[in-house]
Amino acid sequence: MNSFISQTLDEVLKTTKSFDDVVFILPSQRAKVFLKQTIKEKISIGFLPETLSIEQFIEQVSEIKKADSVQLLFDFYSVYKSLEKNADSFDVFSSWAFTVLQDFNELDQHLINTKEIFIYLRDIQRLKKWSVTGTFQETEFMKDHYLFLEKLHLYYPKFYNFLKDRKKGYQGLMYRESCVKIDNYLEKNNHKKFIFLGFNALNKAEELLFQKVLGAGNSDIYWDLDSAFFNSNHQAGAFIRKYKKEWKYYEKNTLKTIGNNFSETKNIQVIGASKNTTQIKYAGEILEKFANFNNTALVLADETLLPITLNSLPKNINAINITMGYPLKDIPTTSLFHAIFQLFISQERLQKKAVNEFYYKDIIRFLKHQSVYGYLTKDNSSIVDDFTESIAKNNDTFITVDKLNNFLKQTTIETHKVIISIFDSFSTIDQFLNRILQLINLLRNTKDSLEKEFLYRYHTVFTQLKTLQDQFSYFTDLKTLSLFFNQLVGSESLSFQGEPLKGLQLMGMLETRVLDFENIILTSTNEGVLPASAQQNSFIPFDVKVAFGLPTYKEKDAIFSYHFFRLLQRAKNVFIIYNTEHDVFGSGEKSRFVSQLEMIRQDVSQKLIAPKIVLDKKALKKISKDKITLDRLKNIASTGFSPSSITNYLYNPVSFYQRKILKIKEFDDVEETVAFNTLGTVVHKTLDALYKPNLHTNLSVAMIVEMESKAKNLVINFFKTEFKNGDLSTGKNRLIFEVANRFVSNFLSQEKALLLNPKNTLKVIATEVKLSTEINIKELPFPVKLNGEIDRIDELNGTIRIIDYKTGMVSTSNLKVPTFTELRDEKYHKAVQVLLYAILYTRNKNHNFNKPLKAGIYSFKNLNNGFLPVNFSKNTRKQDLDITPERLDEFLAEIKQFIIEIYNPEIPFIEPEGLKY
Repeated sequence: MNSFISQTLDEVLKTTKSFDDVVFILPSQRAKVFLKQTIKEKISIGFLPETLSIEQFIEQVSEIKKADSVQLLFDFYSVYKSLEKNADSFDVFSSWAFTVLQDFNELDQHLINTKEIFIYLRDIQRLKKWSVTGTFQETEFMKDHYLFLEKLHLYYPKFYNFLKDRKKGYQGLMYRESCVKIDNYLEKNNHKKFIFLGFNALNKAEELLFQKVLGAGNSDIYWDLDSAFFNSNHQAGAFIRKYKKEWKYYEKNTLKTIGNNFSETKNIQVIGASKNTTQIKYAGEILEKFANFNNTALVLADETLLPITLNSLPKNINAINITMGYPLKDIPTTSLFHAIFQLFISQERLQKKAVNEFYYKDIIRFLKHQSVYGYLTKDNSSIVDDFTESIAKNNDTFITVDKLNNFLKQTTIETHKVIISIFDSFSTIDQFLNRILQLINLLRNTKDSLEKEFLYRYHTVFTQLKTLQDQFSYFTDLKTLSLFFNQLVGSESLSFQGEPLKGLQLMGMLETRVLDFENIILTSTNEGVLPASAQQNSFIPFDVKVAFGLPTYKEKDAIFSYHFFRLLQRAKNVFIIYNTEHDVFGSGEKSRFVSQLEMIRQDVSQKLIAPKIVLDKKALKKISKDKITLDRLKNIASTGFSPSSITNYLYNPVSFYQRKILKIKEFDDVEETVAFNTLGTVVHKTLDALYKPNLHTNLSVAMIVEMESKAKNLVINFFKTEFKNGDLSTGKNRLIFEVANRFVSNFLSQEKALLLNPKNTLKVIATEVKLSTEINIKELPFPVKLNGEIDRIDELNGTIRIIDYKTGMVSTSNLKVPTFTELRDEKYHKAVQVLLYAILYTRNKNHNFNKPLKAGIYSFKNLNNGFLPVNFSKNTRKQDLDITPERLDEFLAEIKQFIIEIYNPEIPFIEPEGLKY
């Protein structure tokens, strides 16, 4: 492949024997590297020519240095404050200032008469307010907006002159100044020959500069365009056709160079892939087939996919050059600084600043960050893990600095000093920034070289912020600094270092200017991405831009059309991949450029690809019973099976194995919001405390009224015990506290309503009573113990009732047991529990079955239905509630079969299919 640079140099060498006074000007830095390499290949002796990117050339002519974007913002705020009596705070200002600076930049690049356009904008706003009847209603928001747009004509000249006096500026200012100074520059450099290479869409300033340079004689400009686009009305050739027609230079000179490479035979594949990840993974598969990457480019039309791409490149790529910066917001270290800001933002939001306490999740997020976690160890064990266990045990939602300080004393003196300083109160933003820099200095001792690169970049960022704060003091509080930091990391990137002439070239669309590759893989070629959507981020309306000759989305479409088709001109293998899925970021429609390509050429192949679906049926968990397991089961037989452990086995034998054999407990975490089991415990303990003084006594309405007077204080006390340091005063916890009160209150009201009927007599026999019994199973050589804690046993009108309290929802259908052969089904598990309680009661109390016996549940979410007893009836319209010895024997026979199954060494613990949770 003969590249554009190579072809151009062949033309230049026909008339140029020495490069001593030759200056090549190119669109990008990368193009300079490729140009120098090609020159070295073509000449054997002599000096290399001077090569400049267009930015460097403009800087030379204008004699102004390009200012950093952050510095520009601070300078602009200084100017803004000098003009405004009631200036916006810095965080509000920065939310609109970036857009204003972008507009100033565009106006200057296109040499717009700023006085005219600002007056035009002002007059438009005044016309909008004008009304024949005088009834126009102007809101405060509209008034502020109109006033702001009218003041742009004051901000611009003041800021422009401020920067010019200091010989620094944004790119547009440099362009405008270079147009003023170009004649003087050419006079000083009249011995030099300037050669412009590979440009396309020029702003007005560039057009003026290029024509001035070309008009001085002895200079050339070489365009890179194919005749297929130049000799037609194709959008890709719009700009160069315009220059050929309008520039005075072309009245006497021919246009260089129009090639004819696009019509050559090429392998072009257009590939539709579902989702962005599939696109990138498939690009990786294509690259796996290449033996050599020296003439291969992977071009990302959507540069936000760079992180995914870097994780999807095949292993056979041994060298890669990346021109795009890695977004600062995506690097792991960014989350560390977000965590530090969040410590103080949450502290202020939750009103804990006065006592200097921090929200426990924010502290854990900071301490468990990968950058910090490794420093917090003692004797090869993690201090952070001990700390999290401690706060979970004490249920500490907010942590004092003193408590944190005690844990950190176990670390080295330096680590302790730096980490604890982050949590200390600070009086100035400067103090806070110093602590961040101290932390970075501590962490940079890491062995991870990549982590060091991240930390170095952030050291630069925070040092710059500190310098600007020392100079301007615009960050009045941490919230302002945090907002600005978020804006900064959202726009900044981490540059890669690599060998630009080796291996795979990974680049964005704009970096492809002037460069040619044999193999091109272009991803995200979707409408809305290539070209970008017509949405504009500007204070200058579309019609005003058109009136003043500023570029709109139409011109930007033509620019991307040129880049797309120019990239394909000399390529031999082209893989164009687009996303077929409809989502919020794109329509799933391929780019109009791809559709044009398919119409222009007949050799474009098309296909759709999707991830390979592997039907890998997940095997159910199966755990065999070894000797250790059987010994543990034998031990359980002596300590006892509870009703919940038996229903746990029926639901999921593997869960039973984990809890009872392995003794795995749930992770102990801080209970920030009252957990459902804590609510249940509080209600249970409250009712137990209320009824215990009145056992074996016929209850009266007066007794219930007395209980009602005590109930709320008991609920409060039990919450203090169970919820430890949790806060019940606000939010969800307050609501759950009120729910607990309502549960108890409603239950007592129902009891009172029952006793208001003189025919009813109610006596509570026991509450929270622990019972146990042994059962003999002939298949087992040892007895098996059953035990459980019954919430309440009472006698209502001569019927003994065994009651289980449930704070969750239970209905009558959960307690209907027409047969005992299907107890393994989850819908019978609540009935299984209360029937096991019935067995425990009848065996312990030698119950006389001449007295009726019922077992059931009070559901606090279904209290309107009262006591819900186990119903043995097979008829849906009738009830059969009495528990008889025959029914208990039949039920126990089924339970024994389950226990035999548990102890059978031949039957493993198998996880059932289709578990809900």
